[in-house]
Amino acid sequence: MDAGELRALLTPDGLRLLDEVGPIDASGDVVRIVSRLRAAGHPPALVAAVLEQARLRSRARAKFGDFAERMLFTPDGLEQATRLRVAAIHAGRMREAGIDVIADLGCGIGADALGFAGIDLGVLAVERDEVTAAVAAYNLAPFPAVRVEQGDARGTDLAGVGAVWLDPARRSQGVRRLDPSAWSPPLDWAFALADRVPLGVKLGPAIDHALLPPDAEWQWVSVDREVVEAAVWAGGLQRPGIGRAALVLGAQGAAELTAATDADDAEVGELGAYLVEPDGAVIRARLIGDLARRLDGRMLDRTIAWITTDREPSTPFGAAFRVRERFPLDVKTLRRELAARGIGALEIKKRGVDVDPAVFRSRLALSGGESAVLVLTRVAGARVAILADRL
Repeated sequence: MDAGELRALLTPDGLRLLDEVGPIDASGDVVRIVSRLRAAGHPPALVAAVLEQARLRSRARAKFGDFAERMLFTPDGLEQATRLRVAAIHAGRMREAGIDVIADLGCGIGADALGFAGIDLGVLAVERDEVTAAVAAYNLAPFPAVRVEQGDARGTDLAGVGAVWLDPARRSQGVRRLDPSAWSPPLDWAFALADRVPLGVKLGPAIDHALLPPDAEWQWVSVDREVVEAAVWAGGLQRPGIGRAALVLGAQGAAELTAATDADDAEVGELGAYLVEPDGAVIRARLIGDLARRLDGRMLDRTIAWITTDREPSTPFGAAFRVRERFPLDVKTLRRELAARGIGALEIKKRGVDVDPAVFRSRLALSGGESAVLVLTRVAGARVAILADRL
């Protein structure tokens, strides 16, 4: 969406038309909607802007729920936006630290600023891109304690600000920038802010640990088993004694595994009666060893994130499976054994082996009414296939 399309949309007629059309999902009859709007005399630019927003609102429900129906988006802004549930956690951290005014630098479409403003914190939201800043201003308009400015994060006056929240832009014209010095603002500049003001920085979950400040708290967050971010808390926003954290958000609520530093590896042992696949946040935070010890478990292999136990595990920090049998990782053997058990529906999980699950599945000639999970991995260096049931 360019500035002209946004201006057309941000009129009473444009917004009314958007509300009338409503969200459009992937199965929506776009041709019929376009024909109807054009027949009604609406300009092509407005129709295009309305349709784009209608599609984005439909996609945004996964992150913003019902709020999405009263928000505007850009494609990149929606992709990079913090889920509202996670933004509320960021806001809670700020409030617990006694912060009352936050500078949200690189605010995007305003997702984190919504979380801050939703608990009555003051916000200075700064966004460099003109269109994205205008979208943020629209989304944040209901909150009088929020001020949106178009500008560069590095030129922002932080007088009167109690803390900074920063999400460096890691894309340019849709292309991901791999060099942190090319991010906007650069990562080193962002972390240096912790010398001046309490700081939270949102990063991609695959961030290299070597790039992170050693005296900060590193927190990985997953939502419904998807790791969505790594947050770095510094300048006084880090919690005492915590250097690593894995925060897991799911249907049953929130659970967090914390430690002062990377966990020591757990011992490697034989396959037990159960398997646990640690949540991605636990893996990224390097807390697998601590989770294994919590479960009285051991690792299948020193280099692979599978935990095995002899007792049925119950944990929010991973998916659990009951082991049926162990086989060599051999297609002929598995085809015969799965057929003998009537297994036609098979979930394949692989880690530590060079196997394409889709190709592997096609070679198994599955048939039957039973279902199971097949784990393709290594045990003490040996390639194995473990037949299991998800608990």
